Amino acid sequence: MIFVTGGAGFIGSNFVLDWLAAGGEGVVNLDKLTYAGNRENLRSLEGNPRHVFVQGDIGDQALVTDLLARHQPRAIVNFAAESHVDRSIHSPGDFIATNVVGSFRLLEAARVFCDGLPAASRDQFRFLHVSTDEVYGSLAPAEAAFAEGRRYEPNSPYSASKAASDHLVRAYHHTYGLPVLTTNCSNNYGPYHFPEKLIPLMIVNALAGKPLPVYGDGMQVRDWLYVGDHCSAIRRVLEAGRPGEVYNIGGWNEKPNIDIVRTICALLDELRPRAAGGSYTQQVAYVKDRPGHDRRYAFDARKIEREVGWYPAVSLESGIR
Repeated sequence: MIFVTGGAGFIGSNFVLDWLAAGGEGVVNLDKLTYAGNRENLRSLEGNPRHVFVQGDIGDQALVTDLLARHQPRAIVNFAAESHVDRSIHSPGDFIATNVVGSFRLLEAARVFCDGLPAASRDQFRFLHVSTDEVYGSLAPAEAAFAEGRRYEPNSPYSASKAASDHLVRAYHHTYGLPVLTTNCSNNYGPYHFPEKLIPLMIVNALAGKPLPVYGDGMQVRDWLYVGDHCSAIRRVLEAGRPGEVYNIGGWNEKPNIDIVRTICALLDELRPRAAGGSYTQQVAYVKDRPGHDRRYAFDARKIEREVGWYPAVSLESGIR
């Protein structure tokens, strides 16, 4: 069995569904069910004995300790996090509480659990921590893409809190020998995406006839990763990654935000034409830029290809469609 945290959120629920569809091991799924966690994402698993759902907080160390003792998982996959930059600007304390303090308490519970395992089980145990490209800061237009050895330069309360959790994970490996793996992913998109994020927000607003808000000039560049590809990458890192290592997971899809918005509009023009006629691009509305908005993220994802044999399978065009 594996232990998944944040498994009712966007990426976590996709991972749980993908893992169980592949057969084999069961999942203990711990999620606090905040605004971004949704049990409806997991509706198809109702009554499935291989899926044990528990509503709870990774910061509740006693609860996590009890679940680990009862279910004896061979791995922990930590998706649990506050993850929206805009929310972190307005409510940074929530991000410190979950991403820093919560991660610390989860690591403490994992350390004690792992130390108590028989030697053979301890050697096989893994703690996989899911992080973000935003910990590396912002790139200039012609600058080389983020590689795993790049210095951390977080620019928002969200990215700073994730950077802190990454450092804790690293420290628990080097100080206590906890067999950790860290993955830093680029911008995910796909099923069950919470509608505050760019792609689902544009789709929902477009169909509702509302403005499509684009920050600044819309030329902020991101690398886009289909969530199903992210799930397959995590599976491979869990299988073959080297403890203590960091793996960047990218989609090799660098695009300015405005290009993503125009792509969505073109697809909606084809699939759901506006009743009033004309293109959905007529609803694009440029708005004041976000404070401290990073200009460009891009990943050099060659290490994960080289070391564990993973490469994204879904193109941006087919993924958005």
